Amino acid sequence: MAVATQSLEELCINSIRFLAIDAVEKAKSGHPGLPMGAAPMAFVLWDRFMRFNPKNPKWFNRDRFVLSAGHGCMLQYALMHLTGYDSVSLDDIKQFRQWESKTPGHPENFVTEGVEVTTGPLGQGIANAVGLAMAEAHLAAKFNKPGNTIVDHYTYVIMGDGCHMEGVSGEACSLAGHLGLGKLIALYDDNHISIEGNTNLAFTEDVGKRYEAYGWHVQYVANGNDDLDSIARAIAEAKKVTDKPSLLVVTTVIGYGSPNKAGTAGVHGAALGGDEVTATRNNLGWEYEPFVIPEDALARFRKAIDKGAEAEAEWNQRFAAYEKAYPAEAAEFKRVMAGELPEGWQKALEPVTQKETSTRLLSEACLNALPLSYLSFLVVRLTWPTPI
Repeated sequence: MAVATQSLEELCINSIRFLAIDAVEKAKSGHPGLPMGAAPMAFVLWDRFMRFNPKNPKWFNRDRFVLSAGHGCMLQYALMHLTGYDSVSLDDIKQFRQWESKTPGHPENFVTEGVEVTTGPLGQGIANAVGLAMAEAHLAAKFNKPGNTIVDHYTYVIMGDGCHMEGVSGEACSLAGHLGLGKLIALYDDNHISIEGNTNLAFTEDVGKRYEAYGWHVQYVANGNDDLDSIARAIAEAKKVTDKPSLLVVTTVIGYGSPNKAGTAGVHGAALGGDEVTATRNNLGWEYEPFVIPEDALARFRKAIDKGAEAEAEWNQRFAAYEKAYPAEAAEFKRVMAGELPEGWQKALEPVTQKETSTRLLSEACLNALPLSYLSFLVVRLTWPTPI
């Protein structure tokens, strides 16, 4: 394939792939396979659906993105750099996995502004995402008024086989189905490869049926490698389902584009190596030097800056109208978002903390005694580890 024959979307997707390839190659360490295979679904999600402002990563009503398969973090770093986040420069990409860099080997919310949650152990990301969706649903129920909606965003997740293998993900996703968290949408990078080899060595269950049993809405995308329209239709359909969380089982090839390592464990957790990088460049028609991004692709990605600014400005207008109509509720919303405790919360605990009883019963009594406004604060702070 010659570069001239590639569509703009293909250039964008390959920009993600090769930023990941080049960063892992420079570091001589990392996981290039997931970014190479998941780049199409990630591009469609960030380009066509997600609402976010790269210049204000803490804008409240942004959609949340969680890379549960955090080992493939170059996927997220590439997306953040390409769409214009100041926290991930090209120099930061080049310092991938280096000491004290802003691009560590797993996404860290206290290191890289714009990363929503730290996703280290597999399963942790999707469990955090369930918490984010719970917080959105709670705040929407508490603060939204007829004709005045100020809480209205989605939580999107990209997860892998390893995420489904961990028990914590099963517990969290069961709860998500029970609660009917319709604004939680997970894209499952179904590539059948773990770092040890093919997943059939230890993992042969029907994941889709399991999630249906949890109460999720499940769809299948047979070709996640280049069928962008099918990916987009599945996400759009998921957004229509308001009473269930959604799982999109997107079948991909790990390390897509690598002539000799695609579809194998060899591309999961190690750099491709110089010869294979060259072969991959030739195979995908990528004529650019390492870390070079085509101008047309960068311009397409950077449209996110203006789109994000417009989305935030529109929300600010909505909140101003809300504040005028509901000043007390708006003040409480601001207080919660600022991380400030309500007045009187300590006094509410005084009668129960004097009792001699088991810690379990004392905990129950404290929760029952606290003002509802404090419990709202607690839910938000526990489920949104980053400041809002």
